[in-house]
Amino acid sequence: MLWINTVGGGLLGMWLTGQLLDIAAIPLILWLTLPFNLLIYGVNDIFDQDTDALNPRKGSIEGARIEPREVRLIAWGVVVSNVPFLAYFAVALPPAAIAVIALYAGVFVCYSAPPLRFKQRPFLDSLSNAAYGLPLLFMPLALGAQPVWPAVAGLLAWSVAKHAFDAVQDIEEDRQVGITTTAVLLGARGTAVWSGAWWLASTALFAVVSLPVAAVNLVIAGALVVLLLRRPTPATGHRLYPLSVAFPYIAGSVASGILLAAMFFGVYP
Repeated sequence: MLWINTVGGGLLGMWLTGQLLDIAAIPLILWLTLPFNLLIYGVNDIFDQDTDALNPRKGSIEGARIEPREVRLIAWGVVVSNVPFLAYFAVALPPAAIAVIALYAGVFVCYSAPPLRFKQRPFLDSLSNAAYGLPLLFMPLALGAQPVWPAVAGLLAWSVAKHAFDAVQDIEEDRQVGITTTAVLLGARGTAVWSGAWWLASTALFAVVSLPVAAVNLVIAGALVVLLLRRPTPATGHRLYPLSVAFPYIAGSVASGILLAAMFFGVYP
């Protein structure tokens, strides 16, 4: 369900180079499917067992709830599925792309795993999730193209906002196990303002690249923030979560349509 955050960014990064399909990008796209998502969410599930046990959302379509006996299998799955790709990238890609890929993987491991465990460090938890925007940077670097910097910066800002907003629904469970996220520290109302500011920044940056994408971003982000401000509670955050999940699919579809139209028909709104 959340693969759009990795695969979608990779595809957009490739299309922003002007290529519908670049053979050199295929290993990166494949890595951004199961292997990298297993790294993100598998590592997270291993180190979030205490809070997941209290969270009614876990153990459903909204997230896994693992048992201690599954930890070894998940850890091996992360290693076996990721190491071959990372080894290939280390010898096949330019140094700048390798550095960003290493940062990308490292940030998500450190988000969940001690000793850094960004997840329980307010503001750093949200800011570290800017890494979801890095495929727009390392994909063109890997393909020998120039990154579209406003798009990269816009997705980095967008990802900061999205992480904090989605964490509102877990405020009570995180507080019970002593995890102080940005959402726990600021509360639902403060988090709505924090996320709104970052989404506003992302809208301005996207507008440099595409006004339609910026408009869609502003409308959906604005709706999420206003609805949370009207009733700032974790329960409201949970009710808004389906729209938040749909957000990247809607905005990504608009961005993809514009890029494909530009490549096929020379039309770029």
